[in-house]
Amino acid sequence: MALTREQMDHKLDEHFGFEARDDVEGVLATLSPEVEHDIVGMPTGPTHGRDGARPFYESLFADLSDGRVECLKRLYGEDFLVDESLWRGKAPGRPFGLEGRGRPLEFRLLHVMEFAGDGNIRRENVWIDLAAIIRQLPQD
Repeated sequence: MALTREQMDHKLDEHFGFEARDDVEGVLATLSPEVEHDIVGMPTGPTHGRDGARPFYESLFADLSDGRVECLKRLYGEDFLVDESLWRGKAPGRPFGLEGRGRPLEFRLLHVMEFAGDGNIRRENVWIDLAAIIRQLPQD
């Protein structure tokens, strides 16, 4: 049975809510146990399973803070959605290998999410506007 748009929205909003609270366990609970987690361009490449995704979120929550995600547009298919969002917050750590120094940061994200029959996220594919991040976090 295909998920409705509302069910997919609810799961992604729940996922983003846990991210906003830096809740690693909550984020992982929104993922299927066998999730494929792919942050495009990361040196690790795609990871598999909740334990494979865990280090990314632990690092993300150390490197970025006060994050808010604003949905700009969502497109839907059968058991998948594409979400274009804008992330705003601060960079106290080393996001994507760059010294943040607590500076404000804003960048666009594109998520391609596939959902399992139980409603959890089976595949998370994330594209990040790294050029915008580099412009806002110049390195000395």
